[in-house]
Parts: sequence; C-alpha cells; structure tokens
Amino acid sequence: MNESNKQRLIILSDLWGAEKSDWIKYYTSILERYFEIKFYDSCVLGDVSKEKYSEEKLHHQFVNGGMEKAVQNLLEKEKENIIILCFSIGGLIAWKAGNSGLKIQNLFAISSTRLRYETQKPFAKIELIYGEEDAYKPKKDWFEKFGIKMNFLAREGHDLYKKKEIAEKICKMIVQKVFNYKLQLWKIE
Repeated sequence: MNESNKQRLIILSDLWGAEKSDWIKYYTSILERYFEIKFYDSCVLGDVSKEKYSEEKLHHQFVNGGMEKAVQNLLEKEKENIIILCFSIGGLIAWKAGNSGLKIQNLFAISSTRLRYETQKPFAKIELIYGEEDAYKPKKDWFEKFGIKMNFLAREGHDLYKKKEIAEKICKMIVQKVFNYKLQLWKIE
C-alpha cells in the first residue's frame, strides 16, 4: 500500500501514446476513486520516436527494439506489486514485463492482439478483453492453452476501449475483480 492507502494501478497507453489518449479520462475519472493511478505513455517507455506519427512507423519501432526498451524501463520504474490496465501494445509490454519479473497482481489487457504470439504466461490474475470483430485477437486454442477466459464484446472491433460506455463496463469489472465484491449499480457522471 502507499501513503493514500489505495492500491496502485498503472495504465499503459496504446501504440499512439499520450497524444491520442483523450479517451483515457473515461477510465481515470472512475478508477481514481479506488486506486492511486500512474499513467505511462508506451512510446516514452520504449523510446519510440513520434516524429513520423503513423501506425506503421510506430509499430516498426516497437518491433525493432522499442518493445525490449519499454519492458526494461517498466521493470526499472515499478518495483512493488501492482495492478495494470493496458491497451493494445501496452498489453504486450505488461505481459513481457510480467514474464521478466514485474510483480503483477492483476493484469487487465484490452485489445492486446500481439499477445497471440506469446508462448509463456506471466504469474498474475489475467483478464483479456477483445472486440469480437477484431481480426487479430488470439484464437480459442491460445486462450485454452493458458487457461484464460475469452472475453469478446459483440459487434466491437479493435478500438472498443475508446468508447465511454465500454470504459465504464471495464472499470466496473476491474473494481469487482480486484476487491472481490459486486458493486451496486452506480451512476457515473
């Protein structure tokens, strides 16, 4: 625990980093009631240049050394047991960091499609959420191999996490899973 007596929850951005993460407020506005939150820009963690700000250029940098840098930097910054909420590429960073010794209590990864290539599972309570229409989500046998429940949201694609109503559902699930209780239906302004 920390000074505020709240558990720490870190958030790892998607491929775009902080610049295109206005949607993150849908999560922080709810979760800050329950957790001490620390946000990490995945591009900053991976020393990925945003000078050529395209999906192809960012992805190329992550695949060619940025991922390893991001994992190493996260391991250096986080020494205590933590809860992680991560999006897309952030999920892969968290997963790999968990397999490299990061102390993860709960890992909530949303639309982390590159996990489909992973062959080792980190030691943590894991919840993965994908849009049913995301063409790159892991296959059924991958989930079965790791004993992870398949959470597919109907009629949703990769960017489902940017929607306010989806964020609210995910936040409610996080609070329920971490604190092991059912929330009363509460109004979110």
